[in-house]
Amino acid sequence: MSSATTSNPPSPALRQWRDNDFDSFAAMCADAEVMRFFLKPLTHEESGAFMQRMRNDIDRRGWGLWAVEVDGELAGLTGLNEPAWETHFTPCVEIGWRFHKKFWGRGIAFAAASMAMTYARDTLRLPELVAFTTESNFRSRRLMERLGFSRNPHDDFPHPAVPENHPLRPHVLYRKRWE
Repeated sequence: MSSATTSNPPSPALRQWRDNDFDSFAAMCADAEVMRFFLKPLTHEESGAFMQRMRNDIDRRGWGLWAVEVDGELAGLTGLNEPAWETHFTPCVEIGWRFHKKFWGRGIAFAAASMAMTYARDTLRLPELVAFTTESNFRSRRLMERLGFSRNPHDDFPHPAVPENHPLRPHVLYRKRWE
């Protein structure tokens, strides 16, 4: 009799940001491939300011964009955010993610985002989450669909924080509603 072994992806943990996350976080945000669907990679200073905003949000509200740790290593971020700009679907709470390339394609983003969604539904009792990305970010769009989000093309929008005529301005909007 043969026995088959199955390999499960490592379990991610969502947590508050730590000072020793900074170098890894800044490297991720400076990686042109990771930041391909953003206006530009972040400088060291921009990464520091972003990490501090995420820490402050979690301290203030008890939730936000958490650090994702896998086997003691910073894998990236996922969590919940309130966009600061206005458009037809704000105010809202969005779910977002960003991961080091070495964690892509391993089920980590799905597992971590699922944890954030459970928190939004069960703890915050939010009736809906939104997720959005550029039209051309098919990797994130597939993840949104795997997570149970659905898209109505009438909800798509020009991102107000992206300059007009920029190729990343057209965004798709996905929604997840709980019954």
